[in-house]
Amino acid sequence: MNPDTPLQLLGGLTAREFLRDYWQKKPLLIRQAIPDFVSPLTPDELAGLSLEEEIESRLVLEHGEHPWELRRGPFADDTYSQLPERDWTLLVQAVDQFVPEVAELLEQFRFLPSWRIDDVMISYAAPGGGVGPHFDNYDVFLLQGHGQRRWQIGQMCDSDSPLLAHADLRILAEFAGTDEWILEPGDMLYLPPRLAHFGTAVDDCMTYSIGFRAPSAAEVLTHFTDFLAQFLSDEERYSDADIQPVGSDPAQIQRDALERLKGLLNEHMSDERLLLTWFGQFMTEPRYPELVAGEDLEEDDLLTALEQGAVIIRNPSARLAWSEVDDDLLLFASGQSRLLPGGLRELLKLVCSADALHVENLGQWLEDEDGRKLVNELIKQGSLGFADE
Repeated sequence: MNPDTPLQLLGGLTAREFLRDYWQKKPLLIRQAIPDFVSPLTPDELAGLSLEEEIESRLVLEHGEHPWELRRGPFADDTYSQLPERDWTLLVQAVDQFVPEVAELLEQFRFLPSWRIDDVMISYAAPGGGVGPHFDNYDVFLLQGHGQRRWQIGQMCDSDSPLLAHADLRILAEFAGTDEWILEPGDMLYLPPRLAHFGTAVDDCMTYSIGFRAPSAAEVLTHFTDFLAQFLSDEERYSDADIQPVGSDPAQIQRDALERLKGLLNEHMSDERLLLTWFGQFMTEPRYPELVAGEDLEEDDLLTALEQGAVIIRNPSARLAWSEVDDDLLLFASGQSRLLPGGLRELLKLVCSADALHVENLGQWLEDEDGRKLVNELIKQGSLGFADE
């Protein structure tokens, strides 16, 4: 994708202009980002997904003495017949992993790293429905899929922003609205992290939320040090050879002790290969690991199947990324990593981006031992699988 090509999705901005002027900086309203957009799902189909055990769903109701009520799915068949006519919202997480037509929407966001995209959440709201004024700690694109929703944006927030007393919902106690728009199908609103926003359904409406993974500093430090500890022996400890005699007070921790401690940390924390390996694994961990299940397959069986017209596709729950390490390559597949020879670069790019793999586009890689082995291992791991007939 040419970063200097104007994009309809961004209202005529180029990717370079959007990333420079808006990304993580300020909101952007885009009228008809996807012209004549028709939602791939109907409200009834979205409600049907919320009945499934393996799909995360929530209902948020605003009513009476308890202004905000949260219910978690999966829901029963008669749930929706018992709801009021207005003031409630259904939210269904990671719909892109279950509905291919929703996953196809993500192709329009290829100007951003695919490993940064988290999922596509879809909400349905009855008139007046919403989840209250709130903020997210990640970027989000809000694409209107059906009906009309009024969006208000407000102040920048942080962990000190006061919230209403609620065990499960993070609703702002104070909302200072600055701008307001009504979005029609195909309109889209981009919001940077920590910007307060408040959406309310004007009529029956559906909104597609494309959210992004943004690990906190606490997550990075906790998870990376846990990962790093796997490679450290118990003998590697704080040491102070050639220490100087203590001064007047042996209870005082001297500056040189702190310098030794920093040296111990820096020796391991600055290992870029380990940091990259951890980061790739962390950012490709699937939301639903139980859905990334492989199958035993011999390389000869793989070749036979492909020659007979089989098609290999990416598991909708899998996440793939790759990077360079000196002359080698690192493939990250659903929370695991593999070091591969540099000659597999084009195959890696194909595996990570192609809609499907088959005899025509795999071509020479079927004759390459390392290439065949890679495809075979990804099928056995579960990140790739054969398309259903």
